[in-house]
Amino acid sequence: MKNILKIILFLVIAPNSYAQLKTNLELIDIFAMEYVSDPQISPDGNKIIYVRNFKDVMTDKNLSNLWIVNFDGSNNRPLTTGNNNDYYPRWSHDGSKILFKSNRSDGKMKLYLMWMDTKETAPLTNTPQVPNQIAWSHDGRYVAFTMFVPKKNESIVKLPEKPEGAQWNKPPTYIDKMTYRADGAGYLESGYDQLFVLSTDGGTPRQLTFSDDDHGGPIWSKDDRSLFFDANLHENHEFEPANSEIYQLNVQDGTIKALTGRFGPDSGPALSPDGSKIAYTGFDDTFQGYQVTQLYVMNSDGTDAKVISSDFDRDVQNVQWAADGKGLYFQYDDQGDTKIGYSTLAGKVSTLSENLGGLSLGRPYNQASFTVSHTNRFAFTLGGTEHPADLGTTDKGKTNRITRLNDDLFSFRNLGKVTEMWWESSFDQRKIQGWVVTPPNFDPNKKYPMILEIHGGPFQSYGSVFSAEIQEYAAAGYVVLYSNPRGSTSYGQEFGNLIHHDYPNHDYEDLMSGVDALLAKGYVNAKNLFVTGGSGGGVLTAWIVGKTDRFKAAVVAKPVINWYSFVLYSDNPGFFYKYWFAKKPWEDPQSYLTRSPLSYVGNVTTPTMLLVGEEDYRTPIAESEQFYAALKLQKVETAMVRIPGASHGIADKPSNLIAKMASVLAWFEKYKDTK
Repeated sequence: MKNILKIILFLVIAPNSYAQLKTNLELIDIFAMEYVSDPQISPDGNKIIYVRNFKDVMTDKNLSNLWIVNFDGSNNRPLTTGNNNDYYPRWSHDGSKILFKSNRSDGKMKLYLMWMDTKETAPLTNTPQVPNQIAWSHDGRYVAFTMFVPKKNESIVKLPEKPEGAQWNKPPTYIDKMTYRADGAGYLESGYDQLFVLSTDGGTPRQLTFSDDDHGGPIWSKDDRSLFFDANLHENHEFEPANSEIYQLNVQDGTIKALTGRFGPDSGPALSPDGSKIAYTGFDDTFQGYQVTQLYVMNSDGTDAKVISSDFDRDVQNVQWAADGKGLYFQYDDQGDTKIGYSTLAGKVSTLSENLGGLSLGRPYNQASFTVSHTNRFAFTLGGTEHPADLGTTDKGKTNRITRLNDDLFSFRNLGKVTEMWWESSFDQRKIQGWVVTPPNFDPNKKYPMILEIHGGPFQSYGSVFSAEIQEYAAAGYVVLYSNPRGSTSYGQEFGNLIHHDYPNHDYEDLMSGVDALLAKGYVNAKNLFVTGGSGGGVLTAWIVGKTDRFKAAVVAKPVINWYSFVLYSDNPGFFYKYWFAKKPWEDPQSYLTRSPLSYVGNVTTPTMLLVGEEDYRTPIAESEQFYAALKLQKVETAMVRIPGASHGIADKPSNLIAKMASVLAWFEKYKDTK
């Protein structure tokens, strides 16, 4: 009893001292981190269903359940439980039922229906393939969805009949499509995503489309007689992969009508409350590396299409109509912050909420989602540098944080402090935004080692959001700098296209200027600088070590090393050569070589590790292997870490994220100056 009283007295008298009892994050803590995704507010705005994501340390799985909470934050409770994947909740238009996906019964992913008054649940599908994008009919009687339909690809290779009982190898695989593999999916089964409709009473889904093309997520017309969807149904879709249109499909007779026709991607149709208009996103394609996605509105028959965001220089995403039909809500990234915007039909844009994010647990990417009710209440993923995504709400300008999923973990773990920083690039004095993360219990009078961490894309953006990777590096005693150099999104089309047909050339000056600006603050040891990045950040890391020897060591993760091989070997050969280069590789090999880090391997003296997933089809492992072999031939200290079963998204499994961080830290610790 005496000891308990001492502890209580200590906590009351010295709460600041209690903070010193906290310890720094450990790699295993990844398994303890949770986050909110896909918040779906009820049509009346009174309840929110959200996906609660968690991890199982014994099975190395990412798992999820559905939770429901009142809009004011009260009565927060689970709708589903168990070590399942329950996700993609969607309210019926009257709010009486929801659809969701789950593998709860036999490990097979199915579409389920839940009645909200009784919470009774029943599976609607038992199909070999998984229903994907789903939409309720307005009368609640039907659901439309996309689903993959296999289609046998006839081979011209004919083998003789094998003798009875003979054990031959599997027959050869015959491939004749341009896109024959995809990152995260591997070598693709022949077939396409088609549209289906299914009664909510159950039964057999009815296939509505049969073309040799993929179909995007459907929405119902107001009278439930038609579906609107996006797809690229052009004959040359393999060679023009970004030329999609909005289509209308008659549910009864299957006829399809194109509602848009300009050259460029049209996608994400959203029907106005009265059914008279369709909003969608897209742009006039000029084959630039980065083109701002704009907001369009047309009549539901396809007439009078017009852009309404021409004066808004940010990418429009996740478009949803206001209840009165006089405007549209959407999300956008602006200088590293994700926001909810509102546009009138005349194109006047205002900001309603900020600080969305938190869906990228590993690295600090701007990823978020929101939904809006008929009463103009909002539910969204609330971001922040101190926590992964929690549930946030906004009503009449007032924002509330509803959940605090990681308070239990962070009650005994310290986090590094994140501070925004701007600097001028030495190349053209352009303003560059970045963030500095200092170790827990930071002392500005000490000298710390530093890690420059570079984002991928390259047309992506980092922001003021939580990152487990960055925090783990800070916990290991490093100051971390991450930034948005030229080419990053969230700063407008001109800034993004500064790297058009030039990447990764002048990002280098942006990044080195950031390192210099941080060194000027006085608490970083200039002899203990390290650099790493993944994908596009791997390109830049490999480029940096070919340009300077100021870094003690580098980790190049899942990079492009040779642009000539990459554009022909990646999972989207119809895209990269056309948008990122002016000509095909054999038409202008010099431009490919000049922009390839491999061309500068003769300059590299920095100890460099290669880190890659063995099943990466976006920046295939051969890219890393080329650099590894070249560095070995140059007698540069190097190593390669291959993560088994991992795709380009190395961190798809919790242990893979841990393996990535452990590899980076081990390489840097090997070369860190401890004097």
